[in-house]
Amino acid sequence: MKLSISETAKLLGVSVRTLHYYDEIGLLKPSELSEAGYRFYDAAALKKLQQIVFFRELEFPLSEIAALLSRPDYDPVPALARRRELLVLQRQHIDTLLALVDDTIGGNEIMSKQNKTTAADIEAAKKQYAAEAAERWGKTEAYRESEKRHAAYTDTQEAAIAEDANAIFAAFAAHMDQAPGAPEVQALVKRWQDHITKYHYTCTKEILAGLGQMYVGDARFTETLDRFGDGNARFMSEAIAAYCAQ
Repeated sequence: MKLSISETAKLLGVSVRTLHYYDEIGLLKPSELSEAGYRFYDAAALKKLQQIVFFRELEFPLSEIAALLSRPDYDPVPALARRRELLVLQRQHIDTLLALVDDTIGGNEIMSKQNKTTAADIEAAKKQYAAEAAERWGKTEAYRESEKRHAAYTDTQEAAIAEDANAIFAAFAAHMDQAPGAPEVQALVKRWQDHITKYHYTCTKEILAGLGQMYVGDARFTETLDRFGDGNARFMSEAIAAYCAQ
């Protein structure tokens, strides 16, 4: 089996642009490129994409998904089984909504049927699955190191650390008129890497590169960084990419 990028996007409910982005950051490469440059995806790629979509539904950042899928002890079967359970719940919820519409059209008593699946049921399942995934695979060495360090910080120390981080973000925003690879900007990337290593966990270039991808791949981080200047998240991501490529 081999599907085009548009067929793959429709089948899994993602956009073609999203698949292009996953290719760019190395999260999901197409199985085949035609001579004309068209992307095609085989069964193995679709299986991996299903897992990515599932973890995105659980609000995992792209960098964590990439790290998770690359772990030697990662087993895709539980993730796919949980995705199936979630899809069943979503289908039941749609059936519930259809029944509500039918009752309304037919003049019947609304929600007269029992055992309805609600949106709250789906959200509860997502939280449960996310907790299970984090417990099974999500606690990396960096995660454990960060937990240990922050457990020892006082509230005053935490506030000072956050203030230092905000100063770095503001400095990036102030340099957006320069190229991401400019010496001053690259010095800021080093400053940010040193900040993470000093206060959170040992930040290797590999980890830093993943963070840079997350700043533009996860809307929550993009929104936070762009508060210091519109486009700051993208600028930091590009600066980090240039730094890590050296």
